[in-house]
Amino acid sequence: MSDQDLIMPSRRAMLGTAGRTLSVAGIAMVIGGCTGTSSKASAEDVSSDVQILNAAIALEHEGIAAYQIAATSGLLQPAVLDIGITFQGHHKGHRDELVKAVEALGGSAIEEQALDHYAEALDAASLANQTDILRLALRLETGAANAYLGLIPSLSNDYHQIAARMAGDEAFHAAILANALGDPIPVAPLMFG
Repeated sequence: MSDQDLIMPSRRAMLGTAGRTLSVAGIAMVIGGCTGTSSKASAEDVSSDVQILNAAIALEHEGIAAYQIAATSGLLQPAVLDIGITFQGHHKGHRDELVKAVEALGGSAIEEQALDHYAEALDAASLANQTDILRLALRLETGAANAYLGLIPSLSNDYHQIAARMAGDEAFHAAILANALGDPIPVAPLMFG
């Protein structure tokens, strides 16, 4: 198993576990939300959303850290560095929206870990050049897009739209990174999910 295989599954596993555990409650909430009922969500449903949203916050913390590691590596050309900083800003915005959602539900947002933790988890020591960094970023962004798409059915009606919007942002990031790497345009449709 390569380092690449170790990175993406960890992101997917975090959200995949939450999605599998909570999918029944999440689907019930989405169905309930579509019927036009105005009943309050149960404590279990709220707890489920908080747990899923916190898993998403953990992904955003990792993305922010990855772009920080890349930005301070000294390996990026100025134009690529500017794009990375912009993408990091998007991830900070995602994190902030998710934190607001968790707090609105009465929960506490998961805290970020030390940068060294993320550097070790991402095997940042193995990044030798700009291409290595772009490949890592592409794997993380693709994994995040897929993770958010997987979350949509597990979240209540109030929060599945934000997951869909964030999946779009992640897919956009992945497209830009693939283009920067000169990767060919995929021939097959339904590239994410």
